[in-house]
Amino acid sequence: MSEQNFQPTIVAFLCNWCTFTAADLAGTSRLTYPPNVKIIRMMCSGMVDPKFVLKAFLEGADGVLIGGCWPGDCHYINGNLKARRRTALMHEVLGRFGIDKDRLWLRWVAASEGNMFAETVKTLTEKLRELGPCKVSQQAVA
Repeated sequence: MSEQNFQPTIVAFLCNWCTFTAADLAGTSRLTYPPNVKIIRMMCSGMVDPKFVLKAFLEGADGVLIGGCWPGDCHYINGNLKARRRTALMHEVLGRFGIDKDRLWLRWVAASEGNMFAETVKTLTEKLRELGPCKVSQQAVA
């Protein structure tokens, strides 16, 4: 498959209260964004375990998006801050698996920002097309 035809697979772990609602708003508003995103609804972005991220990459995801509430607006007080700390840690760990840290994004998207969700998916898809398919280092897994 040529790079122009490459359609990256994105696994998106979205906060139920904000980013998932924004994705729903994008759909009901008929905003267009690439259909290559697979959404997993989480109660909070702080509940995204690093094992979930690694598993997504190991099972073929080209990119992972974690979406949460804006800092200060978390339904669970500080879950999004926990997600930010975990994402920073994951950026350090991904290199050991041969995964470019630009394949993992953490974005704050409020419930009313359906357009921002659609733009985020478009931009991430473009970035992943530039990077090409994700090749996880089999040595790191073994």
